[in-house]
Amino acid sequence: MNDQLLARTFVELADNLVADFDLIDFLRLLTDRCVGMLGASAAGVLLADRDGELRVMAASSEQVRLLELFQIQNDEGPCLECFRTGAPVTVPDLSTEADRWPRFVAKARHSGFSAVQALPMRLRDDVVGALNLFRAAPGPFDPVGTPIAQALADVATISLLQQRSTQRSNVLNEQLQTALNSRVLIEQAKGKLAERQGIDMEQAFTALRGYARAHNRRLSDLARAFIDDTEPLTGLGT
Repeated sequence: MNDQLLARTFVELADNLVADFDLIDFLRLLTDRCVGMLGASAAGVLLADRDGELRVMAASSEQVRLLELFQIQNDEGPCLECFRTGAPVTVPDLSTEADRWPRFVAKARHSGFSAVQALPMRLRDDVVGALNLFRAAPGPFDPVGTPIAQALADVATISLLQQRSTQRSNVLNEQLQTALNSRVLIEQAKGKLAERQGIDMEQAFTALRGYARAHNRRLSDLARAFIDDTEPLTGLGT
């Protein structure tokens, strides 16, 4: 494991007190680093909206985003159980849990995943979501990597709750709702860019995110401009 990258990740996850805090980019950083540092094949983040309903807010790949959506739509799976109980759910071999989550297990294995670990994003009694790690091969999860993954989830949770406490109101819920609306825009922009350039959805997201970062733009603002064709975006979608 790259200790310098790990240290930098903790700093980046804690550094949220900025005016242009971008929740979606923040959570995508969390999933990407879990894949890059912890040996997960994919990672996703589910967060509760203002009504307490789980939403897919970040995923390291389109494949895992769809699997997370499948869990929510079918009200079944380890990530939902983790959120509802506030306790980690570790499944080294999904084939052993076919009776417990029949639809999810079938879908996960069809998607190429054989093991999953769901970690709560919580601070004391306040559970805001779950960080979910997926692996292609079955087998026990790394006893060193697991507490690191939970620590990353904890730091991210503290950052999210810090955003709420700065205004002592329902800032987090409002922020999550705004992020959910932004997610819709981004999905539309991904689809438009993917169709225009003949690339897949994950490549389209990478291109949008890279352009936004290179031009110091919020991802949602860029997505809206691209969808509406309201301004020239040289080098994107050409």
